Amino acid sequence: MARDPLVLIQVKALLDQISAIAPGHAVELRIPPYAAIQCCEGPKHTRGTPPNVVEMGADEFIALIDGSLEWSDGINDGRITASGERSDLSQLFQLAAQTIRIAE
Repeated sequence: MARDPLVLIQVKALLDQISAIAPGHAVELRIPPYAAIQCCEGPKHTRGTPPNVVEMGADEFIALIDGSLEWSDGINDGRITASGERSDLSQLFQLAAQTIRIAE
């Protein structure tokens, strides 16, 4: 899958803001093929497959932040995958939707 350079810029900027809201290393948040970060307080992951992984496309990631997608809808219809006991990021995205403004 090719990466759109404008989407790459937007995803990375939004991930930087997520990192500021929820610093830490307990959850790996993946937005393939654009980027991934570790966020949220808890045990630091250093090797192998992380125990807490959340993955979604760029469209879903942006929609969560702009408030046009609810976490539960994305999970229920498979647009968002989340595994691990710390992978429920619903509250993080509710906060992000309230605090982050997406550049037009």
